[in-house]
Amino acid sequence: MRRDSIIAALLSFNGGFVDTAGFVGLQGLFTAHVTGNFVTMGAALVFGTQGFLAKLLALPEFIVVIALARWLGTVLRARQKAALPVLLGAKVALLFAFFVIAVALGPFPNSDTPAALLAGFAGVAAMAVQNAAHRVHFPTLPPSTLMTGNTTQAVLDAVDLVLGVNRDNTALVRTRLLRTLSGIGFFALGCAMAAGLFLAVGFWCLAIPVVVGVASAVIRPET
Repeated sequence: MRRDSIIAALLSFNGGFVDTAGFVGLQGLFTAHVTGNFVTMGAALVFGTQGFLAKLLALPEFIVVIALARWLGTVLRARQKAALPVLLGAKVALLFAFFVIAVALGPFPNSDTPAALLAGFAGVAAMAVQNAAHRVHFPTLPPSTLMTGNTTQAVLDAVDLVLGVNRDNTALVRTRLLRTLSGIGFFALGCAMAAGLFLAVGFWCLAIPVVVGVASAVIRPET
C-alpha cells in the first residue's frame, strides 16, 4: 500500500472516531460534519434540547480554522518548507487538547457550558485542520469525513464496472472504487471503536485518535 493511502486510511479512521466520540459525549456535536450540525442544531432549536450554542458556534469556528490552515500552508510553501507535517502536527496538538480537556472536565451533561464548549472547540478545530490538509495535499484521494459523497461515488463506480461503462478508464475506476471503499471502511471502523470504547472508558477513548494522529503525521507521503 502506498504511503499516501496509509495516511488517508488513518485520517478516515480518525474522522469516524472523533466525530462519533464528540457526538455521544457532547450531546450531538459533530466535530467534522458541518451538515450534521445544521440538522442537530435545528432539532435542538425545535425540541429545546441542549447543545444549540455549541452547534451554532461550530460552523464559524470550522471556517476560521480552515482559513488559518490555508494561510499557514501558503506561508510555509512560500518559504520552501513542508506544510503537511506542520498541519498534521497541529491537528495532533488539538486532538491532545480535546482529550485532556474532556477527561479533566467531563462528562458534560450540558454541552453548552464553558467547559464543554472548550472541549468541543478543540475537537472541531482538529477536524477542520484535518479536512483542510486532506483537501489540499491529497486531492485525488477520497475525503476522510464526507461519507455521503464517498458512498455515492462508490456506488456509481461499482455500477459502471458491472455495466462496462467507459471501458477505456476501467483501471482508473477500479482503483478509485477500492480507495473509496477503503476510506468508508476505516471511517466505519473508527465510528464503531469510538462507540464501544466511549461506553467502556468515556472520554479516555480519545487517546486513540491522538496516537493515530501521530502516526499519520510522521509518515511521509510519496513524492
